[in-house]
Amino acid sequence: MSKATDTVCEQFPFTVDKFPLSGPDGLSTPWYGMFRSDNSQVVGEGSVTSRYVPHQTDDVVALVEACENVFDDAVSVKTHFRNGHYVSIAPSNEYRKSIYGSKDNIFPRLIIRGGYDRRAFSATLGTYRDLCKNLAMFSTVQETHQAIRHTSHLRKNMDELIAHFQTLKESWQTLGEMIERMQNARVQMVDFMKEVYGEPEDAPRSITIHRNRTEAIFRRLHSERLRSGRRELGRDFEVSAWEAYNAVQGYTMWDATRKGSPTEFDRMLLANRDAKVLKAEKLAIAA
Repeated sequence: MSKATDTVCEQFPFTVDKFPLSGPDGLSTPWYGMFRSDNSQVVGEGSVTSRYVPHQTDDVVALVEACENVFDDAVSVKTHFRNGHYVSIAPSNEYRKSIYGSKDNIFPRLIIRGGYDRRAFSATLGTYRDLCKNLAMFSTVQETHQAIRHTSHLRKNMDELIAHFQTLKESWQTLGEMIERMQNARVQMVDFMKEVYGEPEDAPRSITIHRNRTEAIFRRLHSERLRSGRRELGRDFEVSAWEAYNAVQGYTMWDATRKGSPTEFDRMLLANRDAKVLKAEKLAIAA
């Protein structure tokens, strides 16, 4: 086993088991619940039927092995569990792509998701931007997403899994070319923000939230321009569509207030499901 698969096994040292659910006085039901073997916590977003077969860590390992067969050895692997398994895989730095100078680069990240929600496994090719540590998955770029049949014993289908990841590897160039177009396209940041967030409601709290968010995004934008070697933001507030997208995505991932104490992985998942980030993505790609 590779270091990557060892990590997955170490981080997910439990099974997810299905048990029948009972009604009052032990009355039988056709429904089942799923529970972690290590802490007995409920897993999933609801009950399942007797036909549902929960996947296990070994199936996630098979996906990681298939990824390594295509992208070579993984440099690092991060894991997360929230109603399912999540794995982020960083291929070697040979896949680095410069977007602006030597300080604004992107690197591929493979995000594997195996949820207990009766949906297929998914493998997504995302981008890690070293300038701001943003980890983004582009929802509108279909080539960067692969659905994988949710069957048990995935290792039996290794050839099929490798083909899925080969398709994602081939889309890295497509994704890089799209981001280069975003870098070359110019947008007016004030107008971009209006398109994403609209105008605040005529209420003190709404106005305050809108102002604070706008200031935070512009601070992020200004800081990233300077650290990347770009010139200071001018009075026309014109920037590349790539910068505009990252300012919104980065704010949503790192700066937006979240309930509880979300992990870095939680913040990444929340940001990439956010409607405003999706709006910014569509605007930046269309610019």
